[in-house]
Amino acid sequence: MQALTSFVLGAFVAYVGAWYFGMVEGNFALLLFLASVVTGVYWLAERFYFLPQRRKAAAELEAQTKRRNDELVKLGVAKVDVDLAEAKGKLLAQPWWLDWTAGLFPVIIAVFVLRSFLFEPFKIPSGSMIPTLMVGDLILVNKYHYGLRLPVLNTKITAGTPPQRGDVMVFRYPPRPSLDYIKRVVGVPGDEVAYLNKRLTINGQPLATNALPEFFDEDTMRYFKQFEEDMGTVKHKLLNDDARPAFIPGADSFEFRDNCRYSVEGVVCKVPAGHYFMMGDNRDNSLDSRYWGFVPEKNIVGKAFFVWMNFGNLKRIGAFN
Repeated sequence: MQALTSFVLGAFVAYVGAWYFGMVEGNFALLLFLASVVTGVYWLAERFYFLPQRRKAAAELEAQTKRRNDELVKLGVAKVDVDLAEAKGKLLAQPWWLDWTAGLFPVIIAVFVLRSFLFEPFKIPSGSMIPTLMVGDLILVNKYHYGLRLPVLNTKITAGTPPQRGDVMVFRYPPRPSLDYIKRVVGVPGDEVAYLNKRLTINGQPLATNALPEFFDEDTMRYFKQFEEDMGTVKHKLLNDDARPAFIPGADSFEFRDNCRYSVEGVVCKVPAGHYFMMGDNRDNSLDSRYWGFVPEKNIVGKAFFVWMNFGNLKRIGAFN
């Protein structure tokens, strides 16, 4: 078992190392699932086989020691220098290969359940959601709001609440589902979304916007126009960059691309059934549905709702719209 465990642990370390150095495309959900299964098997084996065997050996040692001591007493030897407690402790001690498997199972399964069905942490890697979310924000994502999903398979098992316009949603990037993206829902199934001359219109109705003081981006050392956009149930801030044109350069070929009409003013798209149109709040610095298409329902991960930490700015902690 020591050799087998060494091989299993080595395989996990090799996979994580290859993932870290970009040699393979990692899948944390799959890794956590496999770790839960493997450590769970060891935990069951420990509880129902290995631990009873060690206890049996300790009991046998205690019985043998008692018989030996009784015989010595009959021979007139009153004191025997045998540390029974220490010897039993060594027999009952969990070996290293069980410490690193069965011993970790409770922690791994707790993380697996929490991450798969309740809340998952994410780190904001880019500025596409500025000013709502900043680079370095550590956020929590509600995994059950849109319906519970089976880990790894992402198959929906409860109905949940359908995504609404204005929700900040984490989803699997359609061109590369192993990556998680975060954007705002601006179009739900059946909507006609128009983003023309940097103005968002839903089903023919322009969304109301109010001008706000300019936003200073410390990373680029530039000021950007800032607005508050009213999506009905959600009001949120967005940025526009006057230096960027209104048209969408370099849009990919994607499923249902025929639902979109591109022009020098921007794009108009009809959202197909079971799909969503996503945009970043940093409107001119976001690769979103305007470029790579619609997000299918099966790609939904969860609803982002809370910044739990930003080590560079503790004032960022809190809920957001």
